[in-house]
Amino acid sequence: MLQLYTNVLLVVLSLILVFIVRTVLLMVFTVKGYRKKSKRLSQDSVKTVIVIGSGGHTSEMMYLVESLHPVRYSPRLYIMASSDLWSEQKVHELESKLKTNDRQSKYEVFKIPRSRSVHQSYFTSVFTTLYAILSSIPIMLKFNPELVLCNGPGTCIPICGIAFLMRCCFISDNKVVFVESICRVKTMSLSGRILQWFADEILVQWPELMSKCKRAKYIGRVV
Repeated sequence: MLQLYTNVLLVVLSLILVFIVRTVLLMVFTVKGYRKKSKRLSQDSVKTVIVIGSGGHTSEMMYLVESLHPVRYSPRLYIMASSDLWSEQKVHELESKLKTNDRQSKYEVFKIPRSRSVHQSYFTSVFTTLYAILSSIPIMLKFNPELVLCNGPGTCIPICGIAFLMRCCFISDNKVVFVESICRVKTMSLSGRILQWFADEILVQWPELMSKCKRAKYIGRVV
């Protein structure tokens, strides 16, 4: 019996070691830009998660989504804070417009607890973020996105974190794209500083931010 417990423990420790090594390697490859490009055909659809913030973040994201091909980036899953009714309305308005242009595009809206409120302390935000992560895991596993698009709200941290862990666990080969908000001119947001370690692309709207994040790519104004 002792030998059995020892063997089980060795297997568990080996799996943990493999997970840690893969996680570190993925972070290094992501930061250094070593990830292989997808061999996806141009006509293939991309299952896309779009993380919606609130206020100005939502407006910026609506501009971004409107520029995407509605069928190519479909189905779309919009994830937002449970208290954000205004953003949900804007999503439905945009999708109604896209539907008139192409009826094949598909979307749905999913709400999660807010990971961090404005002026909330960093200490308490740890617990609210963990709660948001636990609430997001089932929908992320079910939808299994190929692309995660976000632009700065705290809601994106749990979603992007789960997407990265799905890569670590060989569940998905998704790509995370972070677009820094236009209101960030000289300093990166907290979300941007965190995501620079595991987001595949960091896009900024002001050239001054390229000195704050070496991985950042300047794309100009999206609004």
